[in-house]
Amino acid sequence: MNLLTRDVPPRSAWALEQAGIHPLLARLYAARGVLSKDELDDALNLLLPPAGMLGTQAAAKLLADAMAQNKRLCIVADYDCDGATACAVGVRGLRMLGAHNVSYLVPDRVVDGYGLTPPIAERVHAQGADVLITVDNGIASVAGVQAAQALGLQVLVTDHHLPGNELPTAEVIVNPNQPGCSFSSKSIAGVGVMFYVLLALRAELRQRGVFDASNQPRLDALLPLIALGTVADVVKLDANNRRLVAQGLRRVRAGALPPGMAALMRAASRETAKATTFDFGFALGPRINAAGRLADMTLGIECLLTDDAGRADELAKQLDAINRERRVIEGDMREMAMEMAESLFDEGDEPPPTICVFDPDFHEGVVGIVASRIKDKLHRPTFVFAASSAPGKEHELKGSGRSIAGFHLRDALDLVAKRAPGVLLRFGGHAMAAGCTIAEEHLDVFEETLNQVAMEWLDAATLQRRLETDGPLPAEYRRVDLVDMLHHEVWGQGFAPPVFCEEIEIVSQRLVGEKHLSLKMKHQGQPVDGIWFGRTEPLPARVKLAYRLDADEWQGQKRVRFLVEGAEI
Repeated sequence: MNLLTRDVPPRSAWALEQAGIHPLLARLYAARGVLSKDELDDALNLLLPPAGMLGTQAAAKLLADAMAQNKRLCIVADYDCDGATACAVGVRGLRMLGAHNVSYLVPDRVVDGYGLTPPIAERVHAQGADVLITVDNGIASVAGVQAAQALGLQVLVTDHHLPGNELPTAEVIVNPNQPGCSFSSKSIAGVGVMFYVLLALRAELRQRGVFDASNQPRLDALLPLIALGTVADVVKLDANNRRLVAQGLRRVRAGALPPGMAALMRAASRETAKATTFDFGFALGPRINAAGRLADMTLGIECLLTDDAGRADELAKQLDAINRERRVIEGDMREMAMEMAESLFDEGDEPPPTICVFDPDFHEGVVGIVASRIKDKLHRPTFVFAASSAPGKEHELKGSGRSIAGFHLRDALDLVAKRAPGVLLRFGGHAMAAGCTIAEEHLDVFEETLNQVAMEWLDAATLQRRLETDGPLPAEYRRVDLVDMLHHEVWGQGFAPPVFCEEIEIVSQRLVGEKHLSLKMKHQGQPVDGIWFGRTEPLPARVKLAYRLDADEWQGQKRVRFLVEGAEI
C-alpha cells in the first residue's frame, strides 16, 4: 500500500488559523480544499437556493394545485436508507405543509426490483392515488412512468441518479443530474432533492397566501433525517451537503430528532448528545438498510415516520434484530465470495482487472455489502451476483458492484451494454456503486466484456492501492479533548475523516478475537495503544502506519488509541 500525504497549502492553513480555527483543524481543512472560514459556515441561509434546481418550481406548482384540489398523493420510495429517509421526509413534509392525503409504497427488492415499474404504477393506481411522486428513483423508469400516466396518474420524479439516454415523460423531473440543470451540488442525495422540492413548495404556498413568513411550517425539523440519508448514501460531502449534515447533527445532539432515530441510536448503544457522522453511516444506516435487504423497508420507513416513542422502540428493536441476522448471512457469504475471488488468481500474482463472483446460494439482499468488502481487500472493481428470488425470474442474476477511484462503474456498464447488446437487462447507479440484472447464461460474457473495459481504462497507478493521509500527528495533539473535537466535525465521502501517518515503534502485538491485531506502540517516544481490525499478520518492530484517532475508556479513564488503517511494509 502506498501511503500518500495530502498537500497542505500554507496560505490557506494560515488564513484559517488567523480566523480562529484550531491549528490542527486549520491544517486538515486546508488539505481538503477549504480556503476560508466562510466555507465552514453551516448557516441555513447559505444553502443553495431551491430555485437553482431545475424542476423545483414546476414541482411546487403541481403539488400546490394537487393539495388545493385535495388530490391523493403517493410516494414511491427506494429500499435503501436514502430512499427510506427521502420517503419519511416527503410524507412528513407534505403533511406539515397541509397535504391531507399522503401515502407511500416501497417496492420489494426481490419481487419488484429497483425503481418505478409498470406493476408498481398499477398498485399505486389501485390504492386510489392521483399523483405519484418518486423519491431516490425514477430517472430510469421510462416504462413505469408511461404506465402510470396511461392510468391517469400525474407523475413527479425526484431523483439524484445519473440519467440514461432516454428521460421518462413525467409531468415534472427534479434531478440535479438531468440535462440542463445548473444546480452546483450534483452530489446531493435523494433525500436532499425531496427536501428542496418541499422548500420550493413552501415558497409557492406563501405566494398563494396559505402561509406567511411568521406562521409557515418549520421544515428544518426534517434535517436530522436529511443528514442521516445523506451520510448513509455515501454521497460526496460538498459544501452544501456538509451544511445539511451539520444542521441535522446539531438538532440530533440537542435532542430534536424523530422518535425513530432516537430509538435506533439507543438500539445501537449510541448517545444522541454525542452523535457523529460515523453513527449515521455505521450504526443507523445499516439498521435501516437491513430491512430493505432481508425483510420489508416499510419497517424502516414506519420507524422514521412514527411519533409514538413506544412504537419507535419496538420497530428499532425489530430493525436491530434483522441487522444482526444480516451480519450472520453477510459473514458466511463474504467468506465464500472471498475464497472464490482469490481463486481467480495465483498467490503472489496480481488480481484480474475486475472481480465477478456468483453462487446460487448467495442472498441478493447483501451482494452490495459483500462486493464492497472484496473491493476493499483486493482493490479491484467488483460485482457480486445472486440468483433472483422473484417468481418467474429464477434465470436472472442480480448483481451489485463497487468500484475504485478512477473507474466509473455506471459508465463502464453503459459501455458493456453497447458492446454486448442484450446482456444487461437493466442497470444503473453511480461512479462508485452500481447494479445490474443479467440472464445467468450471459454471466461469462458480462465478465469478459467488463474485464476488457477495465483493461482499457485502468492503468498501473489506478490499480495500486493508495491511502491519502494527513501526515504525522504532533505529539501535543494526542489528547482526548482533541479526539472529541475531531469526532464532532462533519466528515465523510469526499471530505475524508483525518488519517495520520508516520513511522511508529511496535513494542508488542497480539491477536484478539482471532482476527484483530492489538498493539502496544510508541508514538514519538510516548506509549499508546492501537488496534488493527481485520489484520492477523504481525508487524515489524518499526513500521510506517496510517491511523485514525479514537478514545477508549478503561477503569473510568479515557485514553487515546490509534485505529490502524494501513501500513507501508
